[in-house]
Amino acid sequence: MRIKSANAELFPLSRRQLLTGAGAAALAGVGLPGRLLAQEPIKVAAVYTVPVEQQWVSRIHKAANAAKDRGGIEYVFSENTSNNDYERVMREYAEAGHKLILGEVFGLEDAARSVARDYPDVAFLMGSSFKEDPAIPNFAVFDNYIQDASYLTGIIAGAMTETKNIGMVGGYPIPEVNRLMNAFMAGVKETAPDATFQVAFIGSWFDPPKAKETAFAQIDAGADMMYAERFGVSDAAQERNVLAIGNVIETQADYPETVVVSALWHFEPTLDHALAELKAGTFKAADYGVYSFMKEGGCSVSPLGTFEGKVPEAAMKLVAEREAAIKAGSFTVEIDDAEPKAS
Repeated sequence: MRIKSANAELFPLSRRQLLTGAGAAALAGVGLPGRLLAQEPIKVAAVYTVPVEQQWVSRIHKAANAAKDRGGIEYVFSENTSNNDYERVMREYAEAGHKLILGEVFGLEDAARSVARDYPDVAFLMGSSFKEDPAIPNFAVFDNYIQDASYLTGIIAGAMTETKNIGMVGGYPIPEVNRLMNAFMAGVKETAPDATFQVAFIGSWFDPPKAKETAFAQIDAGADMMYAERFGVSDAAQERNVLAIGNVIETQADYPETVVVSALWHFEPTLDHALAELKAGTFKAADYGVYSFMKEGGCSVSPLGTFEGKVPEAAMKLVAEREAAIKAGSFTVEIDDAEPKAS
């Protein structure tokens, strides 16, 4: 575990730990006491179980650095923190006077919520598959609900596949992964209603060789379009000259002839809302997942880049129409956390 100031360069590499732990209730609590002076930078600390270069965590780190650069916060972080050390590091930051602690507690829900109970004047904003607990009013949760962007990239994928056979390789079948895969599949059906899907999970958040071998098997079974939820999938697609769709971050620069488009996550709206609430003295237990929705600016579809002009015009027209409707609130992408199945 390393404690660092926020000046790391971002290179996407790995993924966070597998979901374990206990659930919680789903109602907001009461606000934190007090109001921070507007001119005071908020002391923010983050505790990450993986390197900040990892794709999911990199989005949180990027948003925190942006807020730091604006002058609104002071920001330090610990990366590669083991689950056994996580509670200790959280407590050290709380004792050091940090007013907002960020992180991802998918593998240690109980421990993290216990720390929050012990420091009621500190705000905690934590990645979690569970909900907020009204008994812990200073503990808010979030997750990357980017199903809107995933759905739109599916429309593009359906228009670009020739075999109508889509390969999908994920880490674990947990809600965070499942909802993005299901939304992508729904998008594919818009432009390729007869498409079939191969679905596999590799049992790891970061095992590119295993993801690559799994993708090879799906390509050998007829897939000409891959959903690259894991690193390693796009490498297989590139080697076998098939196409891929990216997830969370933009990877087309590394695979210019392979990655058609990506569903991007933007953590800035989530963090900015938390900072505003903290400054106003109104931070409370809440589900911040809604700030990952497209209408909140929490996700987007990447530019087509090298694939500009290569996607059928009708598909791009549908993407534009649905994106406008999503932002206007007249079209809702279903949030389906059930494990996706091959079909």
